[in-house]
Amino acid sequence: MTQERSKFLLTGSIIAICIAFSPYLFYLYEIFPSGPVWENSFFTYESKYYENVLTAAWTFLGKLTPLLLLLIWFFTCKHWWYHAILVPIIMYSYQLASALYEDLYLGGVVIDTNQLIYLAPAFIIILSLVYLIRIKIFDRIYGIDLSEIERENLSPFSPLSDKDYKEIKSFQQETKPEDEIREDYYVKL
Repeated sequence: MTQERSKFLLTGSIIAICIAFSPYLFYLYEIFPSGPVWENSFFTYESKYYENVLTAAWTFLGKLTPLLLLLIWFFTCKHWWYHAILVPIIMYSYQLASALYEDLYLGGVVIDTNQLIYLAPAFIIILSLVYLIRIKIFDRIYGIDLSEIERENLSPFSPLSDKDYKEIKSFQQETKPEDEIREDYYVKL
């Protein structure tokens, strides 16, 4: 039990540190040189599209920081609608990938202009999934069966629950004299 608590505490601490240092992650672009080429002992980076390494780093970190925060939110969210967070995650991922592609390869085609057209199928699938999950959860919580509602001709907006309807139905099916029915009816109310 204590090992599980300490693991939970360690994970929570790492997440809190990542969130607290996210502004510093964004402002890391200030350490990059202002020029078209960045040479260091490991590699040489040439900014072709932005023509300035500082501008390219500002763009990349401006996409990466919210993407990291959204990923943390997605993996730690306990709400039923957490799949909806995938929509901005996909959007930022696409923007980051297109910015990297344009800067590294200087493809003649700018792919960030019509991003909603390319992302619409993913958005539709994710939102459909979220709505399906919502329906399943509400079905479990409230016990809604649409075929039963149609069969009984009941309104889903009725203030009576299924249990109340079952009691009324069982009460109506009992064969008792008129006075006993009224007396039982008032007792059950």
